Amino acid sequence: MTAVVATLDLDGVTDKAGLMAACARDLLLPDYFGHNWDALADVLSDPGLWPEDTAGDRVVVVRNWQPYAEARPDEWALAREVFSQASALTVTLALGGSS
Repeated sequence: MTAVVATLDLDGVTDKAGLMAACARDLLLPDYFGHNWDALADVLSDPGLWPEDTAGDRVVVVRNWQPYAEARPDEWALAREVFSQASALTVTLALGGSS
């Protein structure tokens, strides 16, 4: 089994619209993605969006999230809740500088 690792880069994201756009872009979400919290929760829990042979081994690394979290703490709390409830993959936050 090969792990699937995607990077969600929030550099320059300042609001919910930017977060949703970054998710759509970086995670290659389908065109029907609705750019709202419920739609994000749905796609992150849809195993059909990810290769079948990667079940249990799908990871999203969120980078450059700190400025968004500080600027929009209520939105960031919702984002973290959605990420934590994603059943089709694991979301992890990158700490520290760029690599």
